[in-house]
Amino acid sequence: MDNNVEIYTTPSCPYCHLAKEYFKSKGIDYKEYNVAQDVKKREEMLKLVGQIAVPVIVINGQAILGFNKAKINELLGIN
Repeated sequence: MDNNVEIYTTPSCPYCHLAKEYFKSKGIDYKEYNVAQDVKKREEMLKLVGQIAVPVIVINGQAILGFNKAKINELLGIN
């Protein structure tokens, strides 16, 4: 099953880097949005979670605030 994975990040966020490394290690493709530069995506992220905090990970339309590996695995259907 193909999952739609998006991640809202900033360059200085250590948890963003951890999340991206995790996706790479699992072979999961994702779209990354740098909200430090992309105002439109920053506003979109604010609507999704109601705050400016990264990473925000959206898997198949469900938003997760922060690098929550258990929730990510649950939504992706992996162990």
